[in-house]
Amino acid sequence: MIRTIQAKEITEHIKEMCIEANHFLTQDMEGALKNAVSKEKSPVGKKILGQLADNLRIAGEEMIPICQDTGMAVVFFEMGQEVHVDGGSVEEAIHEGVRQGYQEGYLRKSVVGDPLIRENTRDNTPAVIHYSIVPGDQIRITLAPKGFGSENMSRIFMLKPADGVEGVKNAILTAVADAGPNACPPMVVGVGIGGTFEKAALLAKQALTREAGSHSGISHIKELEEELLERINGLGIGPGGLGGTTTALAVNINTYATHIAGLPVAVNICCHVNRHAVRTI
Repeated sequence: MIRTIQAKEITEHIKEMCIEANHFLTQDMEGALKNAVSKEKSPVGKKILGQLADNLRIAGEEMIPICQDTGMAVVFFEMGQEVHVDGGSVEEAIHEGVRQGYQEGYLRKSVVGDPLIRENTRDNTPAVIHYSIVPGDQIRITLAPKGFGSENMSRIFMLKPADGVEGVKNAILTAVADAGPNACPPMVVGVGIGGTFEKAALLAKQALTREAGSHSGISHIKELEEELLERINGLGIGPGGLGGTTTALAVNINTYATHIAGLPVAVNICCHVNRHAVRTI
C-alpha cells in the first residue's frame, strides 16, 4: 500500500536537522570525545581535548554553532519504494529545508554557485544529495554538514590488486599523516574500499555517518579498523595537531565489490565533531 508524505514535511525535517547538527553532537561522538579525554596521555593533548569539550558544552547551552564552518549540507535520502511524495519536488523540498535551516539558524552560508566564478549563493544551497530506493513505506534522512578544513584533506587512491591489504593500510596512513593538523584532529576517518572511483568516495562519506565505536560486520574489516585506529593514534599528531595519543576517535570502513583489475581506496576525513543527524519519516 502506497503511503503519501507531503513535500513540506521533508522541508521541515531538513530545516530542523541543519540546526540540530550544527549545535549538538550526536551521543556517539560525545561519548568518543569523553573517552578520549580520559585516555589521552599527553598533558597538552588532554588540555586541548578539555577545551574542545568546553566549546561543545557552551555551543549547546548558548545555541552557538559548534564550529564557525557550518559546512556544505550532504544529504543521504533513503526513500521507501512504497512512498509517494505529494505537494512538490523531493529535490526542491530538500534544498528549501537547507535554505530555511541556514537562514533561521543564523548559520554561516559557505556555498558558491560556480566553482570558478565563486559567487556565494547566500543560503547555503544547493545541498549535495545521494538518493537510494529501499523497501518499505518510510523515508530515512541522514544530514551531514561537511566543513572543508577536513574535506580538503580527503584522498582517493586507485591501487592495483597486487598492492593488497598492506597497500590499503599504507594509503590510509599516508592520507592521515598528510592531513596532519589541517583536519582539526582528533578526527574520524571514513574509508571506502572497492567499487569504482566514485563509489569508493561515496562509501567513505557514508562511513563517517556510522556510529563511532561500532565496527564492520565483516571480521577482517573489523580487524583492519582496529589496527588502523591504533596505528593512526601512534602517529603522534594528537589533538589540535599539537602532539598526543589521540589523533583519531574512530576509523570506519565500508566495502563493496570491485573489478578484477582494481582496488580503489577513498579516505574521507572529518574533524572531531563529525556532525550528522538522522531522522525517519
